[in-house]
Amino acid sequence: MNALTSTEDIPEEVREPAFTVSLNGSGGPLKGWVVVDSLVDSLAMGGTRMTADVTEEEVRGLARGMTHKLTLVGLPVGGAKAGIVADGGDREETLRTFGRTVAPLMHGGIHLGCDLGVTPADRAVFFAEADYDPRRKARGVDMPYDWRTYYEPLVDCTGHGVGVAAVTALEVLHRRGESLRVVVQGFGTVGRSVAQFLEDRGHRIVGVADVQGTVSAERLPIADLLAVTDAGGRIDHARLPGGVTVSTEPDAWLDVEADVLILAANHHAINDANVHRLRAGLVVEGGNICVSPEAKLKMAVQGSTLIPDVVANVGGAAAAGLALTRTVPFELEAAKRKNWVFDWVGTRVRNNTRDLLEISAAASGDPLPALLAARRKDRR
Repeated sequence: MNALTSTEDIPEEVREPAFTVSLNGSGGPLKGWVVVDSLVDSLAMGGTRMTADVTEEEVRGLARGMTHKLTLVGLPVGGAKAGIVADGGDREETLRTFGRTVAPLMHGGIHLGCDLGVTPADRAVFFAEADYDPRRKARGVDMPYDWRTYYEPLVDCTGHGVGVAAVTALEVLHRRGESLRVVVQGFGTVGRSVAQFLEDRGHRIVGVADVQGTVSAERLPIADLLAVTDAGGRIDHARLPGGVTVSTEPDAWLDVEADVLILAANHHAINDANVHRLRAGLVVEGGNICVSPEAKLKMAVQGSTLIPDVVANVGGAAAAGLALTRTVPFELEAAKRKNWVFDWVGTRVRNNTRDLLEISAAASGDPLPALLAARRKDRR
């Protein structure tokens, strides 16, 4: 019995993570955690979140989500996550300290990458400090090039998957072919990619939120917004095109009339205190755990459809997992390799979205456990 099948029959509400490590630093101060929720043949993977308010509980939830994502796409890797508490100090030194501290885990089979607050450039810093190269560890990937050469062209893979989840859900809900109003909460890498994806398919982006507030219009010119947005997702409000309304009211994106809401930013963006303001009939989690458990229950009562992050937000995780498990055809030239990964992710997101909504239509309650059970059965 392998590591996957030995724990999958334990109820989720009582199953503990495989292990949790508290990070106190090596050669410098650090506060954070690495949670390995599950192991498959001693391997696990997940991103690294770096925010001022990240908690161990949040990291545990994110790691459990990684287990679910990898199960749903059928990759034989366990789920993990890291969290770093950003203290406002020297950012690069914090990342270097993190790399030195987690080096034994990374060399031992725990692959840590990017998440909220951590960019590909940040990842390169802690990879270097840990002296970590996925190709040089035990059972390493057989890539003829370095990790950045493989992974960075796939930066929009998560947004692609979120976009596929949205259009698939609209098809299932019999709204195919309509030009619908979309609000995107969060305009980082994922939010920008989804906005472009949906605009390219004829939908109208009517609201976009960043850390400064919400901009809205009958149809926002996405190309113009992208031109005045920095790499961190902050829109330069001084350079906004004409005809755009700006609101700095908290959660003003919830008040914009829309058919579809893409959540691509913070933890519990929709929660018990603001869920009553939700207007969109379809909500897609483009970030991790963007809807609180209490809000999910109220959304179901309100009649809103939710596509959870473990179904929609899988592109980046899958792209890494495809490499770590040697599934991707590395011999393909760059453009063809990118298309191969995007098609692989899109197919699995499409199938999982359709099956999730079919389960939901057939029975009351949360459809995710039934979908996870079906995918586990498929892998046996």
